[in-house]
Amino acid sequence: MSGHSHAKTIKHQKGLADAKRSAAFSKAAKELEIAAKEGGDPVFNSKLRMAIEKAKEVNMPADNIERAVKRGTGELEGGKLEEVSFEAYGPGNVAIIIDGITDNKNRTLGEIKQILNQNNGKLVGEGAIRWMFDRKGTLVISMGLQNENFRNKENMELAAIEAGAEDIYWHADGSMLDIYTKPEDLEKVRKSLEEKGIKADSTSLGWVPKENIKVGDKDKEACQKLFEALDESDAAQEVYSNIED
Repeated sequence: MSGHSHAKTIKHQKGLADAKRSAAFSKAAKELEIAAKEGGDPVFNSKLRMAIEKAKEVNMPADNIERAVKRGTGELEGGKLEEVSFEAYGPGNVAIIIDGITDNKNRTLGEIKQILNQNNGKLVGEGAIRWMFDRKGTLVISMGLQNENFRNKENMELAAIEAGAEDIYWHADGSMLDIYTKPEDLEKVRKSLEEKGIKADSTSLGWVPKENIKVGDKDKEACQKLFEALDESDAAQEVYSNIED
């Protein structure tokens, strides 16, 4: 299976600028609050554990994390958040799934529509895009951060298979590996890899395209601008596409 969250790759490459830190904290807080509704202990709530990891990745202060979790569990007053998902086509007929968390679905819908319209994209009906993707667990591995034994591609692939991976995807430059699992196997695979000494950069549940499509340089650049605009918007939490690297 080829493909991964293209927007996540952009985030990894760009890093987190100070000007965007507030927006990143806001997105992380919403994800924490939603996850904590299923229980406030990350030991028993893997969704919350993943949300805490993501919050730490953007250097969200521990106090902020704690408050967001307490809003989710009801210990502190919070807004009525709900998860939303939109399907769209981008430049070059690239298929896109946009997941969000909001306290006002109509406002979020309006923001997403505006960003798409400004970037040669269009919203489509429910189900028009989603059939092109599978729901998968994803572990992103930075090869340069692993111990010497697992900097070898063959050793890393073998370890992933032994841990229960369904499929893998090497990024173009070979510096990163996406390991895909069934959604229900994500935690088991993560633990198995950690026991081998392999630590993932990030662990998430998301949408993986069944097939990627190639587009020309002009459409690829236009898609990148669209992904960045969505990434900078508070309306979108995660963005997935079937564009080939």
